[in-house]
Amino acid sequence: MPFDLQAYLARVGYEGPVEPTLEVLDAIHLAHATTIPFENLDILLGRPIRIDLASLQDKLVRDRRGGYCFEHNTLFAAALEAVGFGVTRLGARVRFGARSVTARTHMALLVQADGQGRLADVGFGGGGVLRSMPIGPGPELDQFGWRFRLVDEDGVRVLQTHRPNGWIDLYAFTFEPQYPVDYEMANHFTSTHPSSPFTRTLTAQLSGPERSLILRGRKLIEETPTGETSSEVRDDELLQVLAERFTLSFPPGTRFDGPRGEP
Repeated sequence: MPFDLQAYLARVGYEGPVEPTLEVLDAIHLAHATTIPFENLDILLGRPIRIDLASLQDKLVRDRRGGYCFEHNTLFAAALEAVGFGVTRLGARVRFGARSVTARTHMALLVQADGQGRLADVGFGGGGVLRSMPIGPGPELDQFGWRFRLVDEDGVRVLQTHRPNGWIDLYAFTFEPQYPVDYEMANHFTSTHPSSPFTRTLTAQLSGPERSLILRGRKLIEETPTGETSSEVRDDELLQVLAERFTLSFPPGTRFDGPRGEP
């Protein structure tokens, strides 16, 4: 199936110019990151996660669903290449919440725009970057009050964000290009292994300039650059919350139990 750029742009609500400039990159990045939710619901419904482009167009564009990093950034990379950007696909080790070294189970992008290398990533979920940022280590970057920076750690780039308690690592990556088979392996682990958080806990997330919404299990978190609040979602409220807060609609009676799903 050929990539349908116009359908993708309509899905993310982008109506601006379509040319490979930094301004366009950031505009499409922001539109995607704030429109298509991050979620793992198919895993808990017992469905496989397919990351070929045809499947992603069907799920994220036509069916107006969300997905996780491999789904988001594979689709986003295809859109950028259709516009005319040069894109290198990268692998990253998530550090946020990790207690030890993790596998490369995150996908990020190196994009060439206006002669610059830019880190682009619409697939990290709540608290991730909303626009691209310079790929080199440098001063902090403010995006609608959310603060980010890239630091160098013996040749490894580390994306950090500032929270009320200080700077924390999100993920670390190198510039070694990744191939589809690399993502197939990582996606298989992430979507099926019993130690993967995505096989154990429901999550839906939607980023925004002023706040990010994160549903983890039955805990709904509203996060801003300066702090967060949380509330509990009852089982009988779950489908309504997914529809109204995350734009994810499912038939009445849908249950996200999965083989290892947590209530």
